[in-house]
Amino acid sequence: MVRSVIARLLALLSMSSSASAQSCVANPVAVQILGSGGPMINRDRASTSYLLWIGPQARILVDMGGGAFLRFGQAQAKLSDLSLVAISHFHPDHVSDLPALLWLSNVSRKEPLPIVGPSGNHLVPGFPTFLSRLFDAQNGAFQVLGTTLGGPPVAGVGGGVRLDVSVVDVTKAEPSTVFDRQGVTVTALGIPHGNIPTLAYRIQTRDASIVFSSDQTGTNPRFVDFARGANVLVMHLAIAAGATSSLHAPPAVVGRVAQEAGVGRLIVSHIGQFDLDAAITDLKKFYTGPLTVGADLQCTSVA
Repeated sequence: MVRSVIARLLALLSMSSSASAQSCVANPVAVQILGSGGPMINRDRASTSYLLWIGPQARILVDMGGGAFLRFGQAQAKLSDLSLVAISHFHPDHVSDLPALLWLSNVSRKEPLPIVGPSGNHLVPGFPTFLSRLFDAQNGAFQVLGTTLGGPPVAGVGGGVRLDVSVVDVTKAEPSTVFDRQGVTVTALGIPHGNIPTLAYRIQTRDASIVFSSDQTGTNPRFVDFARGANVLVMHLAIAAGATSSLHAPPAVVGRVAQEAGVGRLIVSHIGQFDLDAAITDLKKFYTGPLTVGADLQCTSVA
């Protein structure tokens, strides 16, 4: 009896996750949050990750933090449908599930997977070196994924799909085009996140524009121009009202940036563990447009 009740509850939870994915499939363009949390343990939120759905396919994956591998499956996304993986920076809460996503990915996908990330500095490596330290067939942490960087397949070991790697110079003042195919254009811009090289991404498709801010302090005025007029802007609400940080914008700054950019809708994600109501109140002192507070597997139609 108890087992049957548990089984029914698990089935209901599975149906709930599926329903979120179906709502994305039903829209011409939609943003789905895979992970709405930050680096701290949160039983309700995976770490940062987003999907952009175009029609019935999840085409763009932005970041892959802890727990996002599970959410990717719950969203019913397919690795074979992805046109691009865009990595903002190399903090673990944005990239730690990348090896899990790529492990045995050559089973479900044959063509190379485009992937882009930031250049490095004295604190962190550039994207090609970062990937090499993870996946190099001779010296990487995950040598079993050596095929992702062009290493030879090893019988009985497994592997991953070949990556088509590109890197963006975060010091460039103007946006860089990182992808322009199949009616989808993606540009990237370096943004201030302490001393960690970090990229924001803007995606244009089907007359809709979506900007993923990632972690930033909100102090680069060029980002306002980069995000200007976007249908949807995803920004991170990582610190409490009244708090200060060298890494993250406070809620009031998040609101000001969104208001100045004149976006159609603001989605806040990467939500820390603090008084969320107070943070939203601070944000709304500066931002007067439509607002969505992010949650895992949440889907928002664009345009």
